[in-house]
Amino acid sequence: MSAENKVLSREVARIATNSNDGKDSEEPQKQSREEWRKKRELEEARKLGTAPAEVDEEGKDINPHIPQYISTVPWYVDKTQRASLKHQRVQPEKEKEFSSIDQWYKRGVSEKSIATKFRKGACTNCGAMTHKRKDCLERPRKVGAKYTGTNIAPDEHLQPNLQLDFDGKRDRWNGYNPEQHREVLEEYAKIQVAKQAVKAQKLQEELLTGKMEDTNDKEGGSEDEDKYADEADMPGTNFDSKRRITVRNLRIREDTAKYLRNLNPNSAYYDPKTRSMRENPYADSGKSVSELDYAGDNFVRYTGDTHSMAKTQMFAWDAEERGVDVHLQADPTRLEMLQKTFEVKKDDFKHTQRDSILEKYGGIEHLNAPPKELLLAQTEHYVEYNRHGTVVKGQEKAKAKSKYTEDNYINNHTSVWGSFWKNGSWGYACCHSVIKHSYCTGEAGKEIQSEKLTMPKLNKKETKLQQLEEKHSAWTRALGINQEAKPTEDDDQPSTSINKEDKEESGEESGEQSDEPKSLLQQHRDKLKEDRMEKKRQKKRDKKRKNKKRKKRQKQESSSSSSSSDSDSDEPPEKRQMKKMVKEVEKEKMVTERKVKEAIDKEKKRVRKVEAMLKVDERKRPYNSMLDVKKPTDEEMEAYYRKKKNEDDPMAHLM
Repeated sequence: MSAENKVLSREVARIATNSNDGKDSEEPQKQSREEWRKKRELEEARKLGTAPAEVDEEGKDINPHIPQYISTVPWYVDKTQRASLKHQRVQPEKEKEFSSIDQWYKRGVSEKSIATKFRKGACTNCGAMTHKRKDCLERPRKVGAKYTGTNIAPDEHLQPNLQLDFDGKRDRWNGYNPEQHREVLEEYAKIQVAKQAVKAQKLQEELLTGKMEDTNDKEGGSEDEDKYADEADMPGTNFDSKRRITVRNLRIREDTAKYLRNLNPNSAYYDPKTRSMRENPYADSGKSVSELDYAGDNFVRYTGDTHSMAKTQMFAWDAEERGVDVHLQADPTRLEMLQKTFEVKKDDFKHTQRDSILEKYGGIEHLNAPPKELLLAQTEHYVEYNRHGTVVKGQEKAKAKSKYTEDNYINNHTSVWGSFWKNGSWGYACCHSVIKHSYCTGEAGKEIQSEKLTMPKLNKKETKLQQLEEKHSAWTRALGINQEAKPTEDDDQPSTSINKEDKEESGEESGEQSDEPKSLLQQHRDKLKEDRMEKKRQKKRDKKRKNKKRKKRQKQESSSSSSSSDSDSDEPPEKRQMKKMVKEVEKEKMVTERKVKEAIDKEKKRVRKVEAMLKVDERKRPYNSMLDVKKPTDEEMEAYYRKKKNEDDPMAHLM
């Protein structure tokens, strides 16, 4: 048994060594430092283009700039881990196979002959090869076709299962047979042959009879014209063979032709082939371009941003020639930033160069000289004025035109809104009206506004008494009471009488009672006097109470200060100085805090006012031209920072 065990162990060891040798041959060997360096140098040379690119097993070049983790094959695909891109491509077993363009569903029934004998593998019931007995749709025969061998059914017409791709499903001509159109062509050719035969027969009959009709020739000519009318090009059309479209370039008949705008042969050139006139035909007329309805084709080409786009394109080409990789369509933002920086640097260089030349040679006084019109105080333009300032001879200098509409007055006004200012409101200078979009009243409106401004203001007490007297007279008239109007000093001077009566005491007033009955007005006046006296008494009581409290507080403070002074007298002077400084600091803090509170209240009012203004329509907001802008104080800045809302704070919405 021991000998057999030894033989088995030897065999197992031999097999193991063979398997290890095979593994070592399959797996990549560990590279030395020199081999690794050479490999790195080869990779760098391939990236620089001095060495040929690496080739995979299919003979395709591998881009040396592809990272190693992409080009190296995983160990579970290829144990050698050679460089290849085959594993990155779609594997053939995973590719979907689609039907070709020639494959389509079959049309019509097969014309093959029907079988006369039973075939092996066919349906035992009907004898067709396309299905089995369990799938047969015929009536079950008493004796099947397998045994009779007669009346064998033809095979069914099975359609292919087409696998169409995205374009194949949407192809409108998919399954179209071009042979079908040949029948149409043959039918058309037969019709043409029949027409020619009929025409030849008519001509022969006319020759025999000797009667030739012109109408036939006209009809034949019209038929030929209709036949070739589609092939002829329409005038004023251009057929683009690449895009398969026809472009009309006919001008509108009502427009003036370009060549008729200026009949001078030396004016702008008109190209009849392209129907273009690049230059301005009215160049010598003296009119500005804005006054013309047509200023040449070049004017249309160089309006808007066309000129700036051309400059940008030229800058991109120049930059590309000098080694800067920019493109107008690919990276327009970067190109615009480069152009701006270049223009700034170019201007700086010009200014520095100019300044250096002026410093070296001088002559800056010639550059700063005013224009000749100001130096000589004369021009070729002659204008003569009278003593009132109106032009008598010549033409006055024209005012610069604006792109906005000017001198467009509404509602009979002769001035614009905002030409008049009075008491913090804008208006019209022609009628002094401060209501926008109002109708102009002219000088009458000015007189009315001046009367309103110069009217004497009534005292509030006088107006109130006048209202009470009107009410009293209305009541007396309604009740039928005849009261004689006896003007007294009290009635003539109500404000002074009330002031005098306020000084009297309420006891004296109660003692004075007249036998005559009081009117409603007198009763109301007495009531107003009593209310006023009661308010004065209440104010006096409140003032006395406040004075008592203040005196009491001062006594307490004086007692506490005396006690503290007694205690402080024993303390050293350094401590007393320190306490004094602390008290001053606390006092300053209290003052600043009070100012900050006032600033916070002002800030709250300002925020509320701003919110209210934002809710109002911007067309109805008042003007803000009289706002006095000042530098904010420290207290206002502190109030602003305290009221400022931090949006990043999660608890901000709870404040």
